Amino acid sequence: MGFLKFLFIAFLVLYILRIIFRLVFPMVLKNMFSKVQQQAENQARQRNNKPEGDISIDYMPPQPKGGRTDKLGDFVDYEEIK
Repeated sequence: MGFLKFLFIAFLVLYILRIIFRLVFPMVLKNMFSKVQQQAENQARQRNNKPEGDISIDYMPPQPKGGRTDKLGDFVDYEEIK
């Protein structure tokens, strides 16, 4: 008898969750998609606000303090093959 009661309660809970999921999930997705769309529109507006040819630097790497900075780049030794 306890097993049948458990099955009935489990079936009832799953059925209620299924109904709630069908009602809530579309609203959550619609909300998420609208937020993503708004963010994309805001980014597009920000890009369009800059006049053509205008250059802006968003990130400048930190300059090394002290020490030796090699301005010549990396050199690789090689042997000439004949």
